Amino acid sequence: MSGRGRLALCAFAATLMAAGALLPLVEPATWMLQAAVMVAIVSGTGALGRRVPLARALTVALQALVTLLMLTVVFAGRQAFLGILPTPDAVARFGDLLSAGGDDVGRFAIPAPATDGIKLMLIGGVVVIGLAVDALAVTFRSAAPAGLPLLALYSVAAGLSGGAGGAWWFLLAACGYLLLLLAEGRDRLSQWGRVFGGTPRAGRLPGGDGAGAPPPIRTGRRIGVVALGVALVVPLALPALDGGLLAGTGGGSGSGPGGGGTISAVNPLVSLQDNLNQPEDREALSYRTNAPDTQNMYLRIMALDKFDGTSWRFSQRSIEDVPDEFPTPQGLNSDVRTTEVTTSISAAPWYRQDYLPMPYPATKVDIDGRWRYEPTGRTLVGENGQSTRGERYEVSSLLVDPTREQLAAAPPAPPALRREYTQVPRSLPAVVKETAEKVTAGSANDYERAVKLQDWFAVDGGFTYDVQVDSGTGVTAITRFLKNKEGFCVHFSFTMAAMARTLGIPARVAVGFTPGTAQPDGSVSVGLRDAHAWPELYFEGVGWTRFEPTPSRGSTPDYTRPEAPSGSASDPQLPDATTSAAPSAEPSASQSCDAQARRLDGCGTVAPGAAATPDDPESPWWSGLGLAGLVLAVVVLLLLPLLPLLRRQRVRARRLGSGGRTEADLTARTLAAWREITDTAWDYGIAPDDSRTPRKAAERIVREGHLEPAAAQAVHRLADAVEQVLYAPVPRPGTGLAEDVRLVHEGLRAPAGRAARLRALLAPRSSIRVMWALSERWSVLTERWTAHRLHPSRWADTIRRRPSRQGG
Repeated sequence: MSGRGRLALCAFAATLMAAGALLPLVEPATWMLQAAVMVAIVSGTGALGRRVPLARALTVALQALVTLLMLTVVFAGRQAFLGILPTPDAVARFGDLLSAGGDDVGRFAIPAPATDGIKLMLIGGVVVIGLAVDALAVTFRSAAPAGLPLLALYSVAAGLSGGAGGAWWFLLAACGYLLLLLAEGRDRLSQWGRVFGGTPRAGRLPGGDGAGAPPPIRTGRRIGVVALGVALVVPLALPALDGGLLAGTGGGSGSGPGGGGTISAVNPLVSLQDNLNQPEDREALSYRTNAPDTQNMYLRIMALDKFDGTSWRFSQRSIEDVPDEFPTPQGLNSDVRTTEVTTSISAAPWYRQDYLPMPYPATKVDIDGRWRYEPTGRTLVGENGQSTRGERYEVSSLLVDPTREQLAAAPPAPPALRREYTQVPRSLPAVVKETAEKVTAGSANDYERAVKLQDWFAVDGGFTYDVQVDSGTGVTAITRFLKNKEGFCVHFSFTMAAMARTLGIPARVAVGFTPGTAQPDGSVSVGLRDAHAWPELYFEGVGWTRFEPTPSRGSTPDYTRPEAPSGSASDPQLPDATTSAAPSAEPSASQSCDAQARRLDGCGTVAPGAAATPDDPESPWWSGLGLAGLVLAVVVLLLLPLLPLLRRQRVRARRLGSGGRTEADLTARTLAAWREITDTAWDYGIAPDDSRTPRKAAERIVREGHLEPAAAQAVHRLADAVEQVLYAPVPRPGTGLAEDVRLVHEGLRAPAGRAARLRALLAPRSSIRVMWALSERWSVLTERWTAHRLHPSRWADTIRRRPSRQGG
């Protein structure tokens, strides 16, 4: 293989190695195979262009053209001319897919489903990066700037994934880049002839380590290895700047036993509304518990306690090693009835969360891994990339069951706690406090005020649960929510907490999951749509206490129901909405962060000794024809595997196209629609049988195609229409032929497996009709040629009998 060929192969490998960082973002990862095939075709096109040789700019333009054609075939084939050439409709299709892909990226948690929009962004991005790397490293012979698009590709992946497995993906991408640099170095050295390697050192055998490589290459390898090692090791040795979740994957920091260190968090509500439009309620957690009932088994992730007017946030907190036994919950007295329960929890392999979901208040956690304890919120947070992926752990916790009398008689909270958790921003509109005072008028204590606020939001205030309302936790969103009275759990929980603070009641907002749905095997399944946010209010003697202002979500605590006896289960007559029945806007299964792709531009140097291009004066005039022929050859090469697909779509469009209004046109349209039905059935394995009547053929298609009633009726309607135009004295015109054909096509496709669908799309059996037609024409031509060769006089007779064009 030539030096440039090795360089092209290394550029291809480096692109795929850098693209590997995108694999954790989307499931399934089959899109990577499509991207690899396309990058290989682009690289091959560049190799052909350089071999001709073409001008460098023309080679890159040819690669860009091939890229556009491939993306058009895959993502906009129906809108393209002949399924491959872009049209305005195809361009509009690309725009729609990119817009949908952008929405999907912001909507879905990682790993996201491989929607068409996301696949276009991933595959198109990888192919464009592959084109840039090939152009810089191979066409322009400058491998160093080719690292910039590779860096952009890795940066996007690392930013979206939150750094999951970042070191390994970085190592893979860096190895690909070093491989590219090494290949370019060997290629440059080879242009100077054989490199003088010097005399081997004494005592080293010729076949020993490094003996076969020239000194410059050995030195380059060592420099590359050292640089890579420094890039990986030095960041680990440097002290963390903030020790918080904002660094990397969200792991906390702190050194030494017993800790120290602090932890801060990005707002977990960034992706709160993402889960509203999840296509399916994926199970994030499952658990088993010995609790008598699970209505209060909220799995709490964290509490947001800082309200600055723009949003609710998590305060910076100190962290320490996880204690064997957690201290007594703050403010909880021994005279409040509690029940200790044990819960075994399993997290799904795809569910990534830096904080550990647990029942509140937890008293003991048995879990492996690098976890740290934040005592104020009684939460566990992962350190140095530790997350909940696939974790199994056991939590001991308390079911706190205060009476209404205990809550009503609660003394004032400690001054320090009261100052911290009753702070509201000066920008908070006065209407918030005025509304709170109006709703709680006549209350004798903070407990009664809290219950009235909860009931006003959930029952009496005329609020509507609506997941389509724009999310927000700042003063503007709260004011808008109080005016429009529409929102989801974000609006209910944060507005109630803000109003409670204006009344002097310490309040914060917890985020996590509602109890989930019981399963037949005794476990409880918690899905993404069970994610939730709820306010926690502090009562001295009881501690932080859950309230539920969001209608149709979660369960109302017994201690807030005057009609329920203290300490008893909820009244079965009262509504207790399940947590999985409706979509929720609660925190995403994984904290998502915005993608900040840095696109770095670089320019390559032109290699000396470039061959003359077609623009050179010495170039022959026919070199332009050679370029056109090469472009045509590439297009034909790309079209060959798609010819059956393209031919089938063209035939279908011609058969279902509108025709004239005469009786002959009616007959032609009906027979064409019937032929399309039989060919479609043939594509899915039901071979045509011309010996059957249309009615019998329709029955066979329905039976062997396992058609549903709607599709079966469409087949019979078409069969009746065929009988009308063939046998009726006065044919009754059929209507809706194209719609019936579409119903039958969908009916045949639905029960077919994936392999059968691909076969019907890419290699339809009915395409054999083309071969039959060509064979018949060839036979006719052969017979005519034989007859004319044996009887030459017939040529003159044929010419003399040729009809005149006169008279039309």
